[in-house]
Amino acid sequence: MAPRIAVLGCGYWGSNHIRTLDKLGALHAVSDANRARAEGFASEHDCEAIPPEELFGRADIDAIVMALPPQLHSENAIRAVGAGKDVLVEKPIALNVPDAEKSVAAAKANNRIFMVGHVLRFHPAFQKLKALIDTGELGEIKYIHSHRLGLGKFHTENDALWDLAPHDLSMILAITGSAPVEIRGEGAALLDNLSDFAHLHMRFPDGVRSHLFASRLNPYRERRLTVVGTRAMAVFDDVEPWERKLAVYRHAVWQDSGQWAFTANEPSYVDVAQGMPLTRELEHFLHCIATRETPLTSGEEAITVLRILTAGTVLHD
Repeated sequence: MAPRIAVLGCGYWGSNHIRTLDKLGALHAVSDANRARAEGFASEHDCEAIPPEELFGRADIDAIVMALPPQLHSENAIRAVGAGKDVLVEKPIALNVPDAEKSVAAAKANNRIFMVGHVLRFHPAFQKLKALIDTGELGEIKYIHSHRLGLGKFHTENDALWDLAPHDLSMILAITGSAPVEIRGEGAALLDNLSDFAHLHMRFPDGVRSHLFASRLNPYRERRLTVVGTRAMAVFDDVEPWERKLAVYRHAVWQDSGQWAFTANEPSYVDVAQGMPLTRELEHFLHCIATRETPLTSGEEAITVLRILTAGTVLHD
């Protein structure tokens, strides 16, 4: 029997979770401060609409997916795990590290699953890229850079870095296997006092360096992660169609008589099985609920992501 899951927060991401959980046969209820919105989704998906103040006490709810404004995640996650519910919390799980640590500690104290919505970790193209790295196809990893650019969304509580970078940071941490030892941030605020353009420069313990660029004021969309190794380079480009999402470039660079030489080769595209990352993420959540395994995207990883975001945030007057 599938776990009985409620979605708390019926906004953009909450609605995606609702539709996907319904298809997986695990949607039991929806909840939102806007009762009419919740009732609309409940009617559409043939489930119950439960007021938020009643949700945590319901014995017929096994787990809660939270897609709230990030400043509300921590207090609701703590209430949920205290009531015996497993949780999947959308990113960012809090707007500061202490709140994140409290909610993760509460889950551990109550022996509850705490999973984080770093959905691109479940993208088939990224998982294939990670497999290429793990098997040595790219050689020794030297540099990782990511670009996540577009127009919107605009938030009053978090800037482009906090809104867009967690997905890329989660992927970078999965590749490096460690937290950075150096973090430097740059930012530019054009609309108000929150960065609309943000850069992160990082160095990791084994010498790997990384750069992340996020923007919510860009005229075109870019969703690209590039990994540079000693044997090859790989690009995960989520804007490309499936057959071109993962490319490997087997360029060569060497010294000849004291001069640098190189060959530039055409990319080879890696076959990637199609699959919706959110579906795979929620399937993993259901698996962790059933087996009590630690999620691939754990609370500890989310805390590391928040520490990086905090260290790299640029404050504007």
